[in-house]
Amino acid sequence: MQAPTLLYKINIKKLLTISKFRILGWLVLFSLILFSATASIASPCPFCNTKSGSVSSEQHGTTIRFRNSAPNSVPNLQNESTRSITDTIVEGEPEIPPAILPNVSEIPSLPVETEIGDTIAVPPAAHRGTGTILGARVDYTASDSIFFDAINRKVYLYGNVEVTYGRIHLTAGYVELDFRRNELYATGIPDSLGLMHQFPIFTEDPHSFQSKQMWYNFETRRGRTIDVITEEAEGFLHGGVVKIHDDRVIHVQDGKFTTCDNPEPHFHIAFNRAKMIPDDKIITSFAYLVVAGIPTPLIVPFGFFPNRRGQASGILMPSYGESANRGFYLENGGFYWAVNDNMDLSLTGDIYSRGSWGLRLGSNYRVRYRYSGSLNLAYAINILGEPGLPGYERSRDFRIMWNHNQDPAARPNSVFRASVNAGSSESSRFNPVSHQDFLSNTFSSNVGYSATLGTWGNFSANFRHSQNTLNRSVDLSLPEISFNVNRIKPFSRPGGDGRTRWFEDITINYSMNARNDLRTADSLLFRRETLRQFRNGIRHSIPISHSFRLLRHLNFSSSLNYNMLWYFSSIRKRWDPSTITLPGQAPIHGRTVIDTIPGFNVIHDFSFSSSMSTRLFGLVQFREGPVRAIRHVVTPSVGFSMRPDFGSPFWGYYQSYFNPRLDREVRYAIFEQGIFGGPSPGRSGSLNFSLTNNLEMKVRDRRDTANAGERKINLLDNFTITGGYDFARDSLRFSDIVVSARTRLFDRVDLTHTSSWTLYETDATGRRINRFLWDTRGVPFRLNNTTWSFSLGYTLGNDRNAQRGGNGMMQPPPGVPPGIDNQAALQQPAANIHDQIHRGPDVVNFEVPWSLQFNYTFNYTSLYNPVKDSFTRTLIQTLDVNGSVSLTPNWRIGFRTGYDFDRNEITYTSIDVHRDLHCWEMTFNWIPFGFRQSYNFTIRVKASVLQDLKLTRRTHHLDRAFQGF
Repeated sequence: MQAPTLLYKINIKKLLTISKFRILGWLVLFSLILFSATASIASPCPFCNTKSGSVSSEQHGTTIRFRNSAPNSVPNLQNESTRSITDTIVEGEPEIPPAILPNVSEIPSLPVETEIGDTIAVPPAAHRGTGTILGARVDYTASDSIFFDAINRKVYLYGNVEVTYGRIHLTAGYVELDFRRNELYATGIPDSLGLMHQFPIFTEDPHSFQSKQMWYNFETRRGRTIDVITEEAEGFLHGGVVKIHDDRVIHVQDGKFTTCDNPEPHFHIAFNRAKMIPDDKIITSFAYLVVAGIPTPLIVPFGFFPNRRGQASGILMPSYGESANRGFYLENGGFYWAVNDNMDLSLTGDIYSRGSWGLRLGSNYRVRYRYSGSLNLAYAINILGEPGLPGYERSRDFRIMWNHNQDPAARPNSVFRASVNAGSSESSRFNPVSHQDFLSNTFSSNVGYSATLGTWGNFSANFRHSQNTLNRSVDLSLPEISFNVNRIKPFSRPGGDGRTRWFEDITINYSMNARNDLRTADSLLFRRETLRQFRNGIRHSIPISHSFRLLRHLNFSSSLNYNMLWYFSSIRKRWDPSTITLPGQAPIHGRTVIDTIPGFNVIHDFSFSSSMSTRLFGLVQFREGPVRAIRHVVTPSVGFSMRPDFGSPFWGYYQSYFNPRLDREVRYAIFEQGIFGGPSPGRSGSLNFSLTNNLEMKVRDRRDTANAGERKINLLDNFTITGGYDFARDSLRFSDIVVSARTRLFDRVDLTHTSSWTLYETDATGRRINRFLWDTRGVPFRLNNTTWSFSLGYTLGNDRNAQRGGNGMMQPPPGVPPGIDNQAALQQPAANIHDQIHRGPDVVNFEVPWSLQFNYTFNYTSLYNPVKDSFTRTLIQTLDVNGSVSLTPNWRIGFRTGYDFDRNEITYTSIDVHRDLHCWEMTFNWIPFGFRQSYNFTIRVKASVLQDLKLTRRTHHLDRAFQGF
């Protein structure tokens, strides 16, 4: 067995091989052994925060501890008087890893003399240590090795080094810590090919930068770096030499600013000197634009870049150009105000040399967990052409858009929402917000509040607006209030005996609806006399219902409906025999005058109805073939309803006046202008019937070949026949028979049909008479009107998520690092045979993502004209097509178009092309014909901080000067 040997035997032999110091070496060794036998243990490790530092290696069985009492001998040593070394001896000659005992010449600034007492065996795993600088703790780790220089108070760290000091975090390949000067030096290390990597990355929240070399002083908080790259807001700041000051202000020499994240950016703004104030701005000296490494003549005497991570107030620079009809212009210039973290405000405007101008006010607001929204106001004066010349036009436009959404968590029992879109009729023509806005001819708004009133009801209030830009009409509902009480069972017995009596199922509901509506032209909306044209009223509804099942299959239901209307005015009609003469018109001899009588009026309306229904099933099953079963469901229903004659004088709802021109009494309802109308005259007691059919088929699912699954197909969603017979009438008791059908074919084609059939003959004026068609023509029915509707919505496409490069070549699967050829990537298992085929190194994938969607609508209507005894037919067809194709991941082409079969012309058409250029993007929009005929070609930087760095070529649809290409 070999004699045990000290772990630091190699260091001692190196020293004793020098003959000049052999005697001195034996004296030092003898003194060290004597000193270790009598020393008292009382001081910490020179680079540890704890009072007793230790470095140990279980792999080699060595433990060395230092204890000192003499003050200020090395960093963090106080009251050091003695030092002791405890050695654990192991058998055999241990193998010292090269990373632990490297060549002395490879350690920067490490004297040879320090090797005797400071070379410590550590495990080859990650090494850790702590120290103090200016009273703060410094934590450091390294994956390769850590060397301590106790005499110079330095630490050398190799391989994936991490240093943490307060809010400062540093990673690098090599770091040198100087505890005497409170400084550090960091740089990268070469790899096996001699290429430098693991460059320093310095982070001090929230800022971070990468450099090739750096020096930093912990005491002054100043530093110096070489070839630095730091990300600020939306941009990247590159600097040849960068100095960091204690107030975090950075001075840059030979730098460049860009929004491209490539190490060698595709473009940048180069400058000689710059100053960066964190979270504020970057100011440069003389600067110029460089694209693809080529300097351009775009030069500025100085540069200013905002550098705030949040919102910042400032001036919005306008874009300039020339319009054929409106002259030279400045557009979208103004001011942006960041009010606070929850709200902003922008004021922008346009001005043209020929008199047109516009102003826009926009605001966005958001309070987390409460509400969010936006408000946009616009006002413009549009002047086209020259006064006195053909084509001159002047218009005044305005637009209001407001959206508000309440967070559901803010008030669970109440919701306030707003969606306002209102403006002048010409606003969507001159200044459309989108393509849909231009094509639409209506504006609509709704501001509503709703609340749940416990478990017994709910309340809602809405302010509605609707506007038609074609006929320039405006409909307002200011407001519409609704109140509903949930269904109650007044006769139910709490805690009954388990049996339900028939009267316990009687339910009662209550609802109230109040409206105040106005319909007028947009030019008359804000006049005083228009306010008198509001129609208002309140309707109360109390339905009482009861339902039960008889013989398990027959469903019976009965209901008594009571409505009460409150009106605050009524009308009276009379004949005025006076003659009226209007300018340019013939005299009018006599007319009907309508007088509005203010006052509170109550109108009652009630009816009773009862119905019975059941369901019949028919099923046919098949043992062979793809069809498994066919099911037919028939739902017959029979109902009876009755209502009194509210036109009788008892109710007082109808009056009459004599019209000499017609030579007869004219009957009218005093509430015919009421917003809810009123009960119709005449008694009713009708028997109604309906027959509803549904046809379904169950087939084998070919897509589920493994489990032999089945799926259901609706052959006929609905086929219904309805009719009725009124016992209370003295003639024409049979109602028209209405047939309706609906189905969906192949999950894409919707087909609907509605027709009305009559049993009675008509006279020469087209009015029905009490004679059956069977008696006069020998046929039971005659078609009154019919409507066929056919719509097809289909989407074709191939959106396979193939991994392709810019040229359509397949790329290595995820996880294969760059630089490894496709042959290595092919060794990985493919998910399916498709992937195996398309992974070849020379295979081009032509399966590019694309989509094509078209919607076709066909409406055919036929109306019977009894006077001419013929049908008037109307045919309406519309076709809309849109699609897109991505030739490569960076190219995308889209289009939309349509066809008007009535005018035999192509409808609104647009072509859009988008090219992703990494940090740039190219967009091209072309509207080849129509009112909005124009094009817009733009190449611009993606980042908003350089949003004005762009090239634009365009024509406006108002210029009417599109010349093509």
